[in-house]
Order: sequence, then C-alpha cells, then structure tokens
Amino acid sequence: MPASGKHRRPKQHKIARKLAFAGSGGAALALPLISATTAGAAVAQPAAAPAVRTVALPAAEPAAKPAAEKAAAPVIYSVVGGDTLAKIATEHSVSGGWQALYDANREVIGSNPSVIRPGLKLTLGGEAKAAAARATALAAKPAAAPAAVKTYANNLDGWIRQSLDIMARHGIPGTYNGIHRNVMRESSGNPLAINNWDSNAAAGIPSKGLLQVIDPTFRAYHVPGTAMDSYDPVANITAACNYAAARYGSIDNVNGAY
Repeated sequence: MPASGKHRRPKQHKIARKLAFAGSGGAALALPLISATTAGAAVAQPAAAPAVRTVALPAAEPAAKPAAEKAAAPVIYSVVGGDTLAKIATEHSVSGGWQALYDANREVIGSNPSVIRPGLKLTLGGEAKAAAARATALAAKPAAAPAAVKTYANNLDGWIRQSLDIMARHGIPGTYNGIHRNVMRESSGNPLAINNWDSNAAAGIPSKGLLQVIDPTFRAYHVPGTAMDSYDPVANITAACNYAAARYGSIDNVNGAY
C-alpha cells in the first residue's frame, strides 16, 4: 500500500479586517484596519488616473441655405407662333409681368414690345429679374444732358466751315481759303447761281450752286449726311470738293474751270 501521508493545504494570505474603535466619551467611530497575515503591512496604492485620449471632431458642416434663398435658375424660352410677352409672362409667372420681361430682353426684342418673332430666345427666371432690376435702376437715374450741338452761321462763312467739318469726317482734303477762292470765282457766293449758256447748259445739265456743279457730277460725288440737292450750299461744296479731290488731289489745286 502506498504510504499514508497528510495532504498539506497551501497557505492563503488572507486580509483580515479589524475594527478599531476610537472616540471619547460615549461616541465611537469604527475605523477599518487593514492587516495581512504575511510579513509586512500592505501599502495602499493610489488609483491610477484614467488615460485621457484626444479625439479630433469632424468640422461642422455649414448649414444649408433654405431653398427660398437660392436664386432661381434662369430659363431660356424660345418664342413660338402666337406668343406675346403678356402670354409668356402669365404662363411662366414672371414677376412684374410683361413689362419686366420686356425690360430684361429689350436688346433682343428691339424697340417694339408688340413684335416678337418665332425662334427669338428670351431669358426668364433669375436673370430676367436681375435684368429688370438693372433696367429699373437705370430708368431712375437722371438723363444725361445732351451733347452740345455745333451751330453754323447761315452765310458763306458758315457754309464753308460746316462743309470742312463734314469733309474732315470723310477724309476729303481742302482748306477754307481754297474753297472760298473757288466759290467767289464760280458763283460770287450765290448758292442759287446757274449757268444757262455753256455747253453743259446746251446739253441740258447746267452748272448749279456755289461751286457750279452739274447734276450727274453732284450725284456721283454726293457726300452722305448732306442734302440731295445741288442748290444746298453745304451739299454743293462737299460734293464739289469730293470731285476735285478725286480728279486734282484737292480743291486747293483748282485755279480755274474744272
């Protein structure tokens, strides 16, 4: 048989709690005392502070604007047969009616809002409102003073000076003295002068006006912006100078019949 023996139970370190009573008089306070059966008293360790972890929070999303604050997207409308601005404004609920629609599209419609042709592209919506607002603002501004209009005396001096200004705009050469000299030789300054005795008169095309121009030459060298009348002093001078420039280089180079 196997030898008998005793089983040894391992020692367990038990922490015995004892209560010590302290106090004076009749009152007493029970205080726990901690002791260990092992050599040396257990030392209480302070509790470790919980670790702190820094977490980066995502940036806040900007608040979405209410739909009412969002500008209405512009709409391009193509005019069809039978359309009117009033009809389009009503069907598309254009704020301000057909007047606002016209103000927003004045450049493409033109001066007559009653005439819109099929295929015309009109802007509705946000852009139309903005354009109408701009038109209203412009209308509110005081009208600019008209530019000063240059005036000329109704005599030979004024006719020559007005002709020179027109000639300068059209690149026609000539000077005051050159024009005046030839006028005095041809007509003595009479805008209604007419030659009824030379070969041109015999051919039915008499020379007329300040610089004695026949009708075919006047029509061929007429300067835009002047009267279509060979007796008109300014029209006569400018046409004659235009002809002289083409044939002689300038009215200044003419010293006789031309």
